[in-house]
Amino acid sequence: MSHRRYIVALGQLGPIAREEPRASAVARLCAMLEEAAKRGARLIVFPELALTSFFPRWYMDGPAEIDAWFETEMPNAAVQPLFDLSADLGIAFHLGYAEKTPEGRYFNTAIFVENGVIVGKYRKIHLPGHRQNEEWRAFQHLEKRYFEKGDLGFPVFDGADGRLGMCICNDRRWPETWRMLGLGGAELVMLGYNTPQHYPPAPEHDHLQHFHNALSLQAGAYQNGLWVVAAAKAGREEGCDLIGGSCIVAPTGEIVASAATVADEVVTAMVDLDRCAEIRANIFNFAAHREPGDYGLITAPKG
Repeated sequence: MSHRRYIVALGQLGPIAREEPRASAVARLCAMLEEAAKRGARLIVFPELALTSFFPRWYMDGPAEIDAWFETEMPNAAVQPLFDLSADLGIAFHLGYAEKTPEGRYFNTAIFVENGVIVGKYRKIHLPGHRQNEEWRAFQHLEKRYFEKGDLGFPVFDGADGRLGMCICNDRRWPETWRMLGLGGAELVMLGYNTPQHYPPAPEHDHLQHFHNALSLQAGAYQNGLWVVAAAKAGREEGCDLIGGSCIVAPTGEIVASAATVADEVVTAMVDLDRCAEIRANIFNFAAHREPGDYGLITAPKG
């Protein structure tokens, strides 16, 4: 078998309670990593903010209360067991968490860890939601309050015998995210998300949440000729229903495997990174068919 053809896994998480300690969440991640390893997976993708409940749903004012949700080191004592198990079993992992830097900056972050070493890092760029307490909402979405916009761009890096990229949750809805990763040569993109079933500003879209999730992932995969491994935090978390729909998408845009529950669940599929060429040599041959000279508005100022 080609070293570029192998099994990948996603580890969908069911709800994490507000008071659930990091150690409990990490134990659940470790159990899924072991399951993925038993199935022969080369890597496993865990969700956005996978160590805690989705805390931007609560309005908090005190720095200490906010800081309690953030990691100041990675790995730290709570997460070290996942790093150790990953290295012992020879399976890489993607993990989303809230990062506080030594300079006191706050990011919604994801890392890729292979052989016990962080080899890729991304900080979420498309932050949804709002900054101020909006009490009319059933729950808040205060990512703009708690996080800065990511400052690393859309890096593509070597890992798992290919070129890998990452994005986080709302990033997947923006075609520019996928095009930047595609132009960077990404062959497999890993992402985690926490997506409520109910969207307070436009509740008439609630029934479309699963559709829009799959649409974004499938379009991103097809239009850039890359694999997508997308892992949700799912289920009823602290009174908020989060969609599942975790899935693995081929460069043709086809969903090849998907979660059946809204609980902790491991989903696996065989991927072949060489299949990216099927798309990149044909319809979406960037060198032959892209016309960047006509796309100026894409990078024009906001507004």
